[in-house]
Amino acid sequence: MKTSLLLPLSLCWVLAPAPAWAGAQKEEALSANVATAMSRSISDVNAPRLVFDDARVGQAWLAEMSSRLQKRIPDPWVRERLLTAIQYEAVRAGLDPQLVLGLIQVESGFNKYAVSGAGARGLMQVMPFWPRHIGTAQHNLFDLSTNLRYGCTILRYYLDIERGNLFRALGRYNGSLGRSEYPDLVMGAWHRRWAWTPPALRVAGDAPLRAR
Repeated sequence: MKTSLLLPLSLCWVLAPAPAWAGAQKEEALSANVATAMSRSISDVNAPRLVFDDARVGQAWLAEMSSRLQKRIPDPWVRERLLTAIQYEAVRAGLDPQLVLGLIQVESGFNKYAVSGAGARGLMQVMPFWPRHIGTAQHNLFDLSTNLRYGCTILRYYLDIERGNLFRALGRYNGSLGRSEYPDLVMGAWHRRWAWTPPALRVAGDAPLRAR
């Protein structure tokens, strides 16, 4: 696109569609109760914010993750906005934000306009049939917050039906249930690239404490 030449290179990640590793989540019938619960989660829109018991831990997390993501997304404002949304939506869905970061790395390489050969869209490579089942036609899967909300809600659903078996849930997410390549890639990215231990915090007058 000619217009991209007029913008900083740090913003190019949001402009150019790119192929993605993703397979194809399978379109399956949802029970009325499940569809209602997922729809409620998708429609409950709040401004993303960091969710930590201690704000200092949140800032330490944001600084560390921002440093790790800098080569992929040079613009600090874009990085911090993305990371805040990831952490918020992951925690909201009961997921480890570090897992979600690993999944996004594998699925889209942090390109919010990535499109797979199967038609999956955005950061978390959500298939376009999902808005029909749990959202509305107005939901744009290339929108950062919308895509993260869908992706985290869908992964939570797969974890629930697989009774917490992450390997199988990831297989369902990618449409490759029963094969190891995709779960291994996501868990490898999670543990090798995004694993994080909260810093020790010092309370006035006391010995350092480890944040939860």
